Amino acid sequence: MKTIGLIGGMSWESSLEYYRIINEKVKKELGGLHSAQSLMYSVDFENIKNLQHEGKWDDLTTIMIDAAKRLEKGGADIIVICTNTMHKMAEDIQNNIDLPLIHIADTTAQAIKELKLNKIGLLGTKFTMEQDFYKGRLTEKHGLSVVIPNNEDRDIVHKIIYNELCQGNIKDSSKKEYIRIIENMVKNGAEGVILGCTEIPLLIKQGDVNVPVFDTTTIHAEQAVLQAIK
Repeated sequence: MKTIGLIGGMSWESSLEYYRIINEKVKKELGGLHSAQSLMYSVDFENIKNLQHEGKWDDLTTIMIDAAKRLEKGGADIIVICTNTMHKMAEDIQNNIDLPLIHIADTTAQAIKELKLNKIGLLGTKFTMEQDFYKGRLTEKHGLSVVIPNNEDRDIVHKIIYNELCQGNIKDSSKKEYIRIIENMVKNGAEGVILGCTEIPLLIKQGDVNVPVFDTTTIHAEQAVLQAIK
């Protein structure tokens, strides 16, 4: 079994889910008392959040490359970034390490294409919804058409992520807002919805809406296991 290197802490709420899902998947695949060989380097999310909102992406890239190198030195065989937003610097990280990095957008796109969907809604931080590092990859590499909420709804999605979900605060009122926003994206042609922030699956489940939802946390974590045990 290969050792999975996890860059976590963004937030620790979703990193906890990664650890749980990875070990449950190993148990399912291998049985017995098997559990994952893994290392996690967990950052201080308050610092990360501040740099994100200050637009200091170069500083964030340095932090993420350092985290990946620490995991590489620690014996990791593959690298997983336990957040969607910080895949903004995935290519820079990959270029500075000798280990394969499992890209969350690629694993999610594969799941979407397996259902033969073409037009997909995207929820996430404003950085993920508005910048091209995620949408562009889905479109250019995987041929998907991406729908995002309107500006007002993007603000709502973003604030709920940072002010509630990243702090483990799950509110029914916020779930209703997310469902409304998803329904609006469906009206605009979305055939399914990417839960493109690793905290969103804490709030939205498949049973909450009538189109396929793509839980990026689970998809990403389970793919890491499949690559670790093959």
